[in-house]
Amino acid sequence: MKNYTIWSVIYILIFAGIGLYFLGNYPSFKSNSNFVLGLDLAGGTELVYTADVTGIPSNEINERMESLKEVIERRVNIFGVSEPIIQVESAGLVSGNTDHRLIVELPAVTDIDQAVAQIGKTPTLEFKLVAPESLEILDENTEPQFVDTGLTGRLVSRAQVSFQGGAQGTGPSEPVVVVDFNTEGAELFEQLTGEHVGEPLAIFLDGELLSAPVIREQISGGQAVVSGSFTIDEAKQLSRDLNFGALPVPITLSTSQVIGPTLGESALEAGIVAAIWSLVLVSLFLIIWYRVPGVVASLALLVYAIVTLTLFKLIPVTLSAAGLAGFVMTIGTAIDANILIFERMKEELKNGKTLLDAMNEGFSRAWPSIRDSNLSNIIIAVILFWVGTASVKGFALTLGLGTLVSMFSAITISRIFLKGAGGIVGKYTSLFMSGITR
Repeated sequence: MKNYTIWSVIYILIFAGIGLYFLGNYPSFKSNSNFVLGLDLAGGTELVYTADVTGIPSNEINERMESLKEVIERRVNIFGVSEPIIQVESAGLVSGNTDHRLIVELPAVTDIDQAVAQIGKTPTLEFKLVAPESLEILDENTEPQFVDTGLTGRLVSRAQVSFQGGAQGTGPSEPVVVVDFNTEGAELFEQLTGEHVGEPLAIFLDGELLSAPVIREQISGGQAVVSGSFTIDEAKQLSRDLNFGALPVPITLSTSQVIGPTLGESALEAGIVAAIWSLVLVSLFLIIWYRVPGVVASLALLVYAIVTLTLFKLIPVTLSAAGLAGFVMTIGTAIDANILIFERMKEELKNGKTLLDAMNEGFSRAWPSIRDSNLSNIIIAVILFWVGTASVKGFALTLGLGTLVSMFSAITISRIFLKGAGGIVGKYTSLFMSGITR
């Protein structure tokens, strides 16, 4: 077991390093620089909009809702909100709810009227030319000035992604966006391109510059090709922006609420305290009841907490009060597996097995029960995430991730630590066994 002792020390150092690197700055948890906190913990404003999808083909609803989300994100970013959370909530599968909703969470924003005005403002899609005075001095260090042309999104009938060859028809094909104007737009576009050959024609959506292709020649027929070394994803996004420059789906504000920063901070403090006390009390119970194996299980539980919180940060998982509750619940799940293993070891030791054999049998025979109990939790988490609302999804995500990590800590880490501890106190078998043979 000496090799396991060495590996145990190595793993303890590795996970201690991970914990210090990702989680060592406790105040940053509260300041939201390490973790993404939900509105109920950070405080701010929540706006819930109902989308009117009447008359929209069912196969286009998801695309339009996604485009709606992107348009609102741009407006919120212009609003200057730090780390906004914007989610699309589709019709419920079980509840029978047929609404499609857009949930906008604005941390630290407490002026609902200002937020509603910014999000609900009239969208604009505009084609602009560079001002003549800017053309004369235009270089890489000069910010160009643009002038309106009258060519706006109301004159675009359709935009789609296409592919064209490289320069002079050679080289690999690259994605471009083909824009079709209506009759009025086609006439204005032909006039503009004829009078401004060699100049850039900038495309703005909600005041944000999307692209500025150079006019190469006068274009008639009402169709323009927008190129600019796009990736496929960038071309698709530009196409969606042009198709749905205005809100692609009409929305109505359904509900709004303000979460005060004091209330959010209190909820966060309570969640952190609950998690810490859960870890401490469960560890004390294990140590008192199982002695040396209890210490091993407590170390594995600490590894579980470090790995789970690190995943929350890296994914990142938006932590709400419900999400913290899911994390606290999985602490009990993480310990269930250790208890099953220890109780199985007790039976094997009573049957006269050696310590090493009892350990191997304990893990192998307890595995089916551990697998089935954790699988049921994962199934529940998947169902809740699939059909639940935004807050329920946060709970389901932390529950599912916590369950998966708990299986890893109980089966892999606990086994290594337990055999490592056996290598240290194995010659005092009675000391090691005292906690599990009572």
